[in-house]
Amino acid sequence: MAEERTRVRGERTPRTPPAPRRSGTGASRRRSREPKLNRLTRTRGVVAATTGMLGVSSTRRAAVLALVICALALTVSVPLRNYVAQRQELAAVSKQQQALAAEVDELTRQRARLSDPAEVEAQARTRLGYVTPGEVPYVVQLPTGPDDDGSGADVGGEPWYRNLWRETLEGSR
Repeated sequence: MAEERTRVRGERTPRTPPAPRRSGTGASRRRSREPKLNRLTRTRGVVAATTGMLGVSSTRRAAVLALVICALALTVSVPLRNYVAQRQELAAVSKQQQALAAEVDELTRQRARLSDPAEVEAQARTRLGYVTPGEVPYVVQLPTGPDDDGSGADVGGEPWYRNLWRETLEGSR
């Protein structure tokens, strides 16, 4: 009954090694060449089978690989960010250069137009009110509209919506 308990628990009973055979067959030589595996050598064999190069386990290899990948990502990220920033800056400068070129073209056309003395004289008459000697200038003043009759519609320089709100409040009292 005690033996059954130990077998149920998974413990093994100690074995005595079999006596070596001394016959001249090749099978015994092969058996003698095979290492005898006990519990300690089995675990070493499993570890040796799962370890790869240089005796490093697969978990450590994965950790080293992850570390190398992170280092590469960090090494590449800064130059990549600088590249993208410079491309955006180059696009902005190109756009600004096109706008300035368009402005230069417009100013060149305006300079060519103002190089004509007749155009300069026309601009002086319309914008500055110049007259030639011997001409009599007349200034026509239009009458003011009915809204602007001086009754104080624009009180204190306030905007129209404040005047409207003030009049609405005063009218309800």
